[in-house]
Amino acid sequence: MLKSFKKYISAVSAAVLMSSMLLGAASAAPDVQAAGGKGPYRIVALGDSLTVGYEPGKSETERPYGFVDRLQEQGLLHGNTSTVNVGIAGLKSGGLQNFVEAVKKGQAITADEIQPNLIDPRTPQIGSAAAQTKTDLAAADAITITIGGNDMSELLNTAGKLSETELQTRVEQLFKLYTDSIGVVVADLHELNPDALIVVADQYQPMPEIADSALYPKLEKVAESFTGVIDKMAADFEAQGMNVKVAHVAKEFIGGEGTMTHIIKDRDIHPNQLGYEAMAKVFSEVIWGSYTKLAVHEAGTPMGIFVQGKELNTPYKPVIRQNLNFVAIKDIIDAIGATSKWDNKTSSATITHDGHTVVITIGSKSVTVDGKAVPVDAAAFLNKVGKESKTYVPIAVLASGLGFDVQYVPNLRTAFINP
Repeated sequence: MLKSFKKYISAVSAAVLMSSMLLGAASAAPDVQAAGGKGPYRIVALGDSLTVGYEPGKSETERPYGFVDRLQEQGLLHGNTSTVNVGIAGLKSGGLQNFVEAVKKGQAITADEIQPNLIDPRTPQIGSAAAQTKTDLAAADAITITIGGNDMSELLNTAGKLSETELQTRVEQLFKLYTDSIGVVVADLHELNPDALIVVADQYQPMPEIADSALYPKLEKVAESFTGVIDKMAADFEAQGMNVKVAHVAKEFIGGEGTMTHIIKDRDIHPNQLGYEAMAKVFSEVIWGSYTKLAVHEAGTPMGIFVQGKELNTPYKPVIRQNLNFVAIKDIIDAIGATSKWDNKTSSATITHDGHTVVITIGSKSVTVDGKAVPVDAAAFLNKVGKESKTYVPIAVLASGLGFDVQYVPNLRTAFINP
């Protein structure tokens, strides 16, 4: 288990590095978040392996794709958005409390000080970066939390052996540990950032009824009680002026435990892709009030393009040259609301947007931005579609030349473009 998890977690790290290389410093965020500004809507995700996006059986080369990754995509539909994932596999509520208290102080914390015997090999690195996490949290617009599953997981093995009274007593003990820790966590986060929306998930019950029809209702009752505990805590926080909401994830899994987790195939309680999508939907609806199911554009077909949250449907589809994606610049310009003028003599397009002027010349490996040459990876070219020719540019030009936020999501083969 530990060996396979370390391999998987290396894929997590590789995915983060790859995303940084693809996207550069640009990140994405929704318009409802950065009111009046152009900065990104910032999300910081805290919690356990659900936040990490863990799935069993993933190879070293497979990219993780959990609910936090999908939240990033949903944010991009609203505007420029950035996401920082600080999930730690195996984390309990007490461990999260230890970590957040260190973060609040801006002090590094060791893995064992967070929680002894954590299986996540990244924990020392995460603990040493507490000061950076403090900075990230202080700037966050939304903070998501998944925690409690590891606190309650013992009941999967013990609930069937306990009497009703014994089970109730143990559940109350576990709830007390959870509420004490989460009370401190939320208070610390609110002190760090009084303006951030804090969204805490309840806990789904992973065992399907077919596995144990006698135990199933007991576990469902525990999950329902857990939701009640979190709902009450959130109401109390709200009464104190804290912006705390609950992501009601548990109800999405009822009746679908066998199809939304790896419990049947791999005897593992973590969500599969269907489960992670359900989680993302709930979180998205809490944060933005909506969720949009996004299509996957298969290899060999034109990639998808969203401009300011709207999918760009045009006959002038993206094309691939020199392993780079090229797009029809006029379609993007029109969607953004910029103006453009074509010069036949110089074979160039002059684009005006947000007080800046950009000149793109066919065949040139640079664009002119406010009078200064800026190098680009590949030259623009004229692409004929039917009876018309359109100026096609590498998608990177939109960022380097026009200053747009451009984020490419490999899982969807889709680019999100925001001014």
